[in-house]
Amino acid sequence: MASVVIISGSPSADARAGILVRHAAAGLRGVGHTVHTIAVRDLPTVALLSEDVEHPSIKSAIELIGRADGVVVASPIYRAAYSGLVKCLLDLLPAGLLAGRVVLPVATGGTQGHVVAIDFALRPLLAAMGATDVLPGHFVLDRLIAGEEEGGYLRPLAAAALQETLAGFTRALSSPIALTG
Repeated sequence: MASVVIISGSPSADARAGILVRHAAAGLRGVGHTVHTIAVRDLPTVALLSEDVEHPSIKSAIELIGRADGVVVASPIYRAAYSGLVKCLLDLLPAGLLAGRVVLPVATGGTQGHVVAIDFALRPLLAAMGATDVLPGHFVLDRLIAGEEEGGYLRPLAAAALQETLAGFTRALSSPIALTG
């Protein structure tokens, strides 16, 4: 199957976006993809903010993205915008690195009003970075994600919707058009 990198802009593994990332990774592995997750919060802060692309951790993350067939960009939505963590890493990617890769934006947020951030903020950012195959995004309301205190799972409707989105991502990864860019 394909190699997939998930870029996680979640502030913690236990946050709603972190739980969504965990479920997305498990779903993609379940259909045979090789999945690597880059938790931007774990990258060295000074290297990330000073744009030190030669720092071993930053360089490794960029190389991992460059070798991937598909990239999932996961972010919580704050005030109708994606996470600054996501933007910090995306700003370091060489021009055109996302071209020819299937890119799936996914996000979490507190209200249905936050869903517009995918189409009006995240997808345009990815396109401006040279991504040529950006799929429609997937949004999950925070209330449909049980927090760690409840076991950290997606409620049934959210889990089914995510599975359907991941199936579409898998189809796009296997499409000859997607693979050739």
